Amino acid sequence: MELFSIILLLVLIVSLSGVVVKMLPIQIPLPLMQILLGCILAAFGVYVKFDPELFLVLFIPPLLFADGRKTSVKDFVYNFREIVGLALVLVVISIIALGYILHWMLPNVQLAAALALAAVLSPTDAVALSGIVGKGRIEKEKMEIIEGEALMNDASGLVSLKFAIAIATGLLEFDLLQISISFFVVAVGGLAVGVLFTWLYARILRKINQLTNNDPAIQIVLLFLLPFAAYIIAEECHCSGILAAVSAGMTVNHSGMMRNAPLTTRLQSDSAWSMLTFVFNGFVFVLLGIQLPSILNNTFAENQTDASIELWQLCLIVLFVFIVLMGTRFAWLWAMKHMPTMPFGTKRPLAFRAYTNRDLLISTFAGVRGAITLAGVLSIPMTIAGRYQLVFIATGIILISLIVAVVILPILLRGSVILDNSKQDNEILTVKGQMAEEAIISLEKMQNNLLQETSEAGLDQEIIHEVGSRVIGSLRRRTGLKDLEQKALEAENLERRMRLVAIGAERTALLQMKIRNEVSEETFEHLNTDLDIYEKMISGDV
Repeated sequence: MELFSIILLLVLIVSLSGVVVKMLPIQIPLPLMQILLGCILAAFGVYVKFDPELFLVLFIPPLLFADGRKTSVKDFVYNFREIVGLALVLVVISIIALGYILHWMLPNVQLAAALALAAVLSPTDAVALSGIVGKGRIEKEKMEIIEGEALMNDASGLVSLKFAIAIATGLLEFDLLQISISFFVVAVGGLAVGVLFTWLYARILRKINQLTNNDPAIQIVLLFLLPFAAYIIAEECHCSGILAAVSAGMTVNHSGMMRNAPLTTRLQSDSAWSMLTFVFNGFVFVLLGIQLPSILNNTFAENQTDASIELWQLCLIVLFVFIVLMGTRFAWLWAMKHMPTMPFGTKRPLAFRAYTNRDLLISTFAGVRGAITLAGVLSIPMTIAGRYQLVFIATGIILISLIVAVVILPILLRGSVILDNSKQDNEILTVKGQMAEEAIISLEKMQNNLLQETSEAGLDQEIIHEVGSRVIGSLRRRTGLKDLEQKALEAENLERRMRLVAIGAERTALLQMKIRNEVSEETFEHLNTDLDIYEKMISGDV
C-alpha cells in the first residue's frame, strides 16, 4: 500500500511540474523543476528504494521506443554520416578519454567503472533541449542531426555501459579486440531482433484486431508492451535490448501497424504515448531529486572511509569533466567541419561544412544530458566500488549541462527569430493540391458509376449531383492552393473556421439535450466522440 501511495504521489508531482513551469515568470527547464520537486519530497521524508537493473528495464525501453517512433527514417538516412560521427565516433572518443581521466582522478575507482561512467555521460537529451530553447529556435536541418544523435548515442552509450559493467563485475575480461567484435555482434543482433520482431508483432496484431473488431484499448496496450518484449527477447538472445527497442520504434511506422489502424485507435494511441513518455521522463528526474540527498550523504560517507578524495575535490572533478565533455564535443564538430568529402563514398559534404563558429557553439552546448544518463548511472550495481561517487559526478554533469544551456543557448540564439516555416507550408499546399486532383478523378468516376446505376434502377439522381458537386467543389478550391492563390487559401481557411463553429454549436446543442434528459448517456457519449474526431480532422491535428 505504501508503494502504491508513493507511485500516485510521483504521478501527481510529475503532472504538477508542467503546471508550475508554465506559471513561473522566468523560464526554467522542466527537468530542473522536476529535480527540485523531487528534492522537496525528499525533505518531507519520501524515499524510493529500487533495483538498478529493474530501473533500467522499466524506463529505458519505452523512452527509446518513443524516440524511435518520432524519428524520420528518411532524414535519419540522409544525415547518417553526421549522426554516426557524433553518436558513435564521438561517443567512443569521449568514453576512452574520459574513462582514463576519471580513473586517474579517482584512485578508488577501477578503470572499467570509470569507463562505465564515461559511457553514461555520452548520451545527449533532445527532449530536455527542446524544453530549454523552445520549438523552432534551432534550424530544422540542425535539429534533425541533434535528434538523430540523441537517439543513437543513447543506444551506443548504454551498450558500452553494459560492457563496462560486465568487466567491472568480473563477467567479462578486458580484451579490446574481443570486446570490439562482441560489441558489433551485439549491436547488429539487437537491431535485427527489433526489426524482425516488430514486423512479426505487427502481423499478429492485425489478426488480433480482426478478432476484436479493432478495439483501440487492446491495440494500444499491446503496442505499449512491444518495446519491453523486444528488449527482453534481444537480451535473451544475448543481443542489445536497447538497440532492439530503438529499431522497434523506427520500424513501427513502416510496418503499417498504426497506419492501417482506425482513426480512433490512432488518436488514442498518440495521446496515450504522449502521456506515457511525459510521465516516464518526469519519473526519472523526480526520482533523481528524491535520491539527491542520499547521494550526497552516501558520497560524503564514502569519502570519509576513503580519505583519498574530498567532497570539494569531487565538485571540481564534476566541473572539469563537464569542460572536457564540451571541449571534446566542440573539437570533434570543428574537425568534421574541416573534414574532406571522402567518408562513405559520397560527394555531398558533411552538413557541418556550412556551420559557422556560432553554429558549432550552439551544437556543442545543445548536447545537454538528461533522463538516459540518469537512468544509466542509477543502473550501475551497488557492488561496484565508488558507485556513489560515480552517481554524484553524473548528477552534477546533468545539472550543470542544463543550467549552462539555459544561460548560454539563449545568448547564442539571440537575434534569431522563430523559424519561418514557409518552405514546409508551400510543400503542404502543393501536396494538398495534388492529392485533391487525384481525389476529384476518383470521385468523378464514382459519380458516373452511381448515375448509371441509378438510371437503370429509376432512382433520384439529384442527390448524387448535389453531394458530388459539394465535395468536388471543395476539392477544386484546394487544387488552387498549390499555386498559392490568395483567394483559394482564404476559402480553405474560411471553410475550416465555419465547420469548427458549426461543430461547437452542435456540441452545445447536444449538451443542452443531455441536461434536459432528451438524450441517453450512451447516445451522448457516442455523438460527442464523433464530434471530437471530426473536429480533430477539420483542425488538421490528426
